[in-house]
Amino acid sequence: MKALTINDRLFTIFIYSLMALITISILYPLYFIVVASFTDPNIVNKGGILLYPSKFYFDGYNKIFEYKPLWTGYANSILYTVCGTLVNLAVTIPAAYALSRRDLAGRTPLMMLFVFTMFFSGGLIPNYLLISKLGLLDSMWALILPTAASVWNLIITRTFFQSSIPDEMHEAAVVDGCTDFRFFFSMVLPLSKVIIAVMALFYGIAYWNSFFEPLIYLTSDNKFPLQVILRNLLISNEVSNQMVLDPMSMADRQRIAEQLKYAVIVASCLPLLIAYPFIQKYFTQGVMIGSIKG
Repeated sequence: MKALTINDRLFTIFIYSLMALITISILYPLYFIVVASFTDPNIVNKGGILLYPSKFYFDGYNKIFEYKPLWTGYANSILYTVCGTLVNLAVTIPAAYALSRRDLAGRTPLMMLFVFTMFFSGGLIPNYLLISKLGLLDSMWALILPTAASVWNLIITRTFFQSSIPDEMHEAAVVDGCTDFRFFFSMVLPLSKVIIAVMALFYGIAYWNSFFEPLIYLTSDNKFPLQVILRNLLISNEVSNQMVLDPMSMADRQRIAEQLKYAVIVASCLPLLIAYPFIQKYFTQGVMIGSIKG
């Protein structure tokens, strides 16, 4: 093995140092929010925390557990994420497989139509009028049906099928008397667990973080997802008016309101932070599919 020169060693040290600085710059704000959510807000406002809570303060989390709209938002977000992801998978996976087949008549024009929608759309007002005419306003389906398939995810899935499901496999199955539907359900889907997990992750994160579409199409407070409720809390000063109702001094009310800003962020990110380590390998593999083989 060739020994590294001094220039190679200096370059390696520089690269590792740069990556360490980038990692710290990304992780420390997240770490700061977690620490601030457990620290006395007076100390946070004075810039008194750096690496660990100097004085624990849990009243903000106590108010979160008592705030019923927040739990309603959690339930709505889970419902929209699960149902929306299932609908997206039911549309994206079969469509991508069909477009990956070379014997599909008109495959290229169809793909061009899909790609066209990535660059041009009717806009917000026509979409709103369409949703209204279909009678979907203030319903879960206003968030799911208009985005039943993402073109970018469709392209990634199609690329996976083209590179992972050889035509010879389909030809052999046809010789044995296998129909297209049976081939898809019995052979393609079992071999596509990775891309299904990747698409579920992509769609699930998009639904969990979505707040603009619910803000436009939903009007009932009991149907708002978690992100919209958090947006109302952090922007419209709803924190101090609705969550801090107990008789207390103005200073204590302000302390709780300040801590709630950090606590609600932690509460909203917690499900994704718990789930991500288990699906990280699928996330990485999905990105590689789109970047290398696309």
